[in-house]
Order: sequence, then structure tokens, then C-alpha cells
Amino acid sequence: MLPRFRTIVVMLAAAGLLAGCAPGAIPTEAAPGLDATADVVSAVPKDEAIAALLPPDVRQAGALTFGSSLDGSPPGAFYLSDNRTAVGVDIDIAEAAARVLGVRIDRQDAAFDTILPALGSGKFQVGTGNFGVTEERKKTVDFVTYLNDGQGLAVRQDSDLAPVTDVTQLCGRTIGTGAGTTFETTLNAHQHRCGELGRPAYQVLVFKEMSAQYSALQQGKVDVLMSTINGLRYTVSQQPNLRFLNEFRRLNVGFALPKDSPLAPALQAAVNKLIQDGTYERIVRKWGVEASAISTSETNPPELR
Repeated sequence: MLPRFRTIVVMLAAAGLLAGCAPGAIPTEAAPGLDATADVVSAVPKDEAIAALLPPDVRQAGALTFGSSLDGSPPGAFYLSDNRTAVGVDIDIAEAAARVLGVRIDRQDAAFDTILPALGSGKFQVGTGNFGVTEERKKTVDFVTYLNDGQGLAVRQDSDLAPVTDVTQLCGRTIGTGAGTTFETTLNAHQHRCGELGRPAYQVLVFKEMSAQYSALQQGKVDVLMSTINGLRYTVSQQPNLRFLNEFRRLNVGFALPKDSPLAPALQAAVNKLIQDGTYERIVRKWGVEASAISTSETNPPELR
């Protein structure tokens, strides 16, 4: 018997869960009607005034080192079926901002939960991976916002779970989510409340890879997934036996930077330039995430409550 309030942390390899369960795989191409390779970025020109905001060493190097989580599902950041071509709304916004700044991106694929710590060590100058802006994260990293996404829930079609507005509605259930995410933090922070109500605690299964999460849901290893609103909406639209349950909480999403990074003013100005000249609208429309568009990029805005 597991302890009543214990969180089960399971780092499951996608390959193991996917064996013999093809329906659990997440789509690696965009849906029909959504062209993942449409070019909405290459014509973006350099803005000399904004580029001048970059630190001299970055201007001289002509490049920024990005740590990027690419184990996602559309529309965030993922590889096409060639396992080499990175696409997604995160990718397009980053590439467009880099063009405004007149630099190239040296992108390094990294596990989601390793990126923020690596910023502090100097391994990466910028991190991307649909990082939600929270007060806790802002203690150690800075953010320049470019989207508004957040926390959502998905279930199997046969689930009896009603839309969730409070985590205590999940008492007694098993929830799958990603390692090092705001979802994991939210679930762990409130797990004790079930016991206080005299109800069995929910259990949290934490996965390293998105494909493993969807496989676990398909196989009934978890009752519900908590992940990004946009990612869940997209994937369940491609899998008829899954459904999007509801949005749980909105969060701003941003480029993650080392604390007090001098890159923040340049990146913020670059994103605002993209918003002003229409490039940003073309990108969010391409990926079907108009509901996540922002009107102005900010540095370290307050966490949305």
C-alpha cells in the first residue's frame, strides 16, 4: 500500500510505454490544414536600433545559445518526422526575434527540467519550452513574454470526470504530468488538501516525455493529464478516443533568461517589433493559437492568478 499522501514519481521511457500501443503516440506532423513548414519568418528584417540593445559580445558573436525542449506536441516545439527539422510556435517566434536582432540561434535540444538550472550555470543564454511565468521561477530566472498559454486537462472519452476548477475534484484519481513543470508544482502543492477533507489523495505520475504521458492516458495508467492548454487541445483533436476536459489556469509564457540578463531589453523589443509589424499575428495564426496571443511583451510580469 502506498502512503496516503505520497506522490508517485515515475520517469518512464516513451519507448516502453509505446510498445504495442500505437494510438498513444503523439502526432509528429501538423494536422490537415495546418502547414507546419509554411514560411512566415524568413522575410523578417534586422532592426538596427533593436539590435543595438544587445550586449557587445553577443553582437560580435552573432549568435545566441538556446536550450530548447523539443519533446513536445504540436503546436509548441517538436521535430517533424525526419527527427531533424524543429518546428512549432516557440521555434517560429524565437527565429523571428533572432532575425530582428540580426543574430542566429545556436539551438541545443535539452530535457525540459534541465533548462532553467542550466541558465544559471551559463550553459545556455536563453531557454524555451513553454515556460510559464511564476513568482517562484522569477527568484532565479527572468522572463520575456511571448504567449499566454497555461494549464489544461485531458481525459479519455469514457471518463466521468467533470471540468475541474479545484484540485480536490481530483481526489482519488491518478494524474499524469511532466517533470519540472508548473503542473507538477501545482499538483504537489495541493495534494494534502484531499486528506484534510477526509478523502483519498490523488496520485501524481511524472513523466520525462510527452509521448509517454499520452500513452499512459490511453492505456488507463492515469485518469487525467495536466499539461499545456495548446498542446492538449491540439493532440486530442488528433485522437478521437481522448478529449480536452477544460482550462484550469492561464499563465504567461516567455523566453527564460539568467537572472538580470542584459538580453532581456533586446528580446522584449524584438517581440514587440514582431507584434507591431504583423509577423507575430502570422505566426500564431499559422499554429492556430490566436487565443494565446499577447498584445505586448513584458519582462517579469506578475504571475497570473
